[in-house]
Amino acid sequence: MVVTKFVFYFLIIFPGTCGEMCVSRAMKTVGEVTDFSPRAIASVIGRAMKVPWFWIGLTMMTAGFFSLLGMLSLANVSFVFPATALSYAVGTLGGKLFLGERVTPQRWVGVALVCVGVALVVIGKG
Repeated sequence: MVVTKFVFYFLIIFPGTCGEMCVSRAMKTVGEVTDFSPRAIASVIGRAMKVPWFWIGLTMMTAGFFSLLGMLSLANVSFVFPATALSYAVGTLGGKLFLGERVTPQRWVGVALVCVGVALVVIGKG
């Protein structure tokens, strides 16, 4: 059971967060959405569906979502959601390395605080 929880936890955080980064990369390729009419939204969706990063991201986010459902069947929600906040650290690191985003020192401090919070949740689970 511990191994199963670890696998679900890993799949929630890494593929789920990496999927969000892939979709972000795809949407940067598609361009900014400025018109929210049904026709314009359909056009944006159509363009996004032609970008491979979109499909890679969608697949990874799907794995993360179903892993979240599996984890919720094994552990309390009061543990699962705070513990999965570690994805903020993965997302920030991925944003910097994969998407070339600038991450300020203040953001890194915020990510460190989130990680401390995750550690407290994990320690207090017992």
